Amino acid sequence: MFPLADIQKTIINAKKSAFYHEHFADVNPADINSLEDFRKLKFTEKEDLRRAYPLGLSAVPDEKVVRIHSSSGTTGTPVIIPYTKKDVDDWAIMFKRCYQTAGLTEKDRIHITPGYGLWTAGIGFQLGAELLGAMAIPMGPGNTDKQLQMMIDMKSTALCATSSYALLIAEEIEKRGIRDKIHLRKGVIGSERWGEKMRRRIADELGVELYDIYGLTEIYGPGIGINCGHQSAMHIWTDYIYCEIINPATGEVLPDGESGELVITTLKKEGAPLIRYRTHDLTRIVPGKCECGLDYMRIDAIIGRSDDMVKIRGTILYPSRVDELLSSIADVSSEYQIMIDHLNGKDILTLFFETNLGQAQYHGIEKTVEKMFKDTIGVIPKAKAVSIGELPRSEKKTTRIFDNRY
Repeated sequence: MFPLADIQKTIINAKKSAFYHEHFADVNPADINSLEDFRKLKFTEKEDLRRAYPLGLSAVPDEKVVRIHSSSGTTGTPVIIPYTKKDVDDWAIMFKRCYQTAGLTEKDRIHITPGYGLWTAGIGFQLGAELLGAMAIPMGPGNTDKQLQMMIDMKSTALCATSSYALLIAEEIEKRGIRDKIHLRKGVIGSERWGEKMRRRIADELGVELYDIYGLTEIYGPGIGINCGHQSAMHIWTDYIYCEIINPATGEVLPDGESGELVITTLKKEGAPLIRYRTHDLTRIVPGKCECGLDYMRIDAIIGRSDDMVKIRGTILYPSRVDELLSSIADVSSEYQIMIDHLNGKDILTLFFETNLGQAQYHGIEKTVEKMFKDTIGVIPKAKAVSIGELPRSEKKTTRIFDNRY
């Protein structure tokens, strides 16, 4: 159902900001009376938000802003998002729902490793845990020795982390032989896309049920959606946000079930309401109602970003396709790095991947990966096998493709 009344209120509030006063200078909220009218509105892009730095997005007086957050990107002008007390409270409500959907209760001890500060991650996980009534253990990232000791001593039952750091912790637990001292039963993982093979490794090595939480700083932060125990699709809290899926090339809205770019409009945000914001995350709306009984729309697991593709020798390459390829090959790990260079007038793609095979078998598995890469993706790489754990691990997000041509 299209939330017309909430959309109209959001446009009215948004136009109180300097950014939307200009962006929607010719838009009268009273003229938005249908879904068709709404779809005529211009998209909002991340570059728009950067141009609004520092507080051009704020739709409330300064005295109503209780906190600011900023996107985690390391390049370009930061995006500053102001929050009112109601925004913070609403975010905590959504996050509490995520924990409950993952089967967590006030009896759990939630071990929080994402970063604090301007990034939304750590404090969002903490807000939800406190509203749930669970014990929050706000570790933040890094110092893995201390993380593991606290995990043992505090008998943490749920781990919140990026997939990269969850894998690092899982590997360290296995390496140190302390699995029998760990009390984890759930993992709530977010902040980056991850493949099925990586998911299985983390779940098996930690002995936990994994849940994929979704969010982005511009739209509250993590906690606007999570998958339930029935499938990988994520329930989105549609009383707070409205979602569309568009063709990233044309902007055309796609029907439910077709993959494209997720576009989000906030319905209750006060500090920095956003209208038709292009997330660049690639997914689809999953039709039908979930057997878990939750009456919220679902989006499929994020398969990549419309702006993280690289083009090599005329072929479009998404990290998600590499994930899928490696997950289908026995004895190959989830971890990889791709280096793209331009040498002697040619683009060269080198794929480093981890394997549990001995060095004597590297040549064979490299040739297998090269052939499957060519057959599946259409490019012949130079495959380089390395042992498990040899590629870098990250406490935050892991960069997997390095394009050195520019």
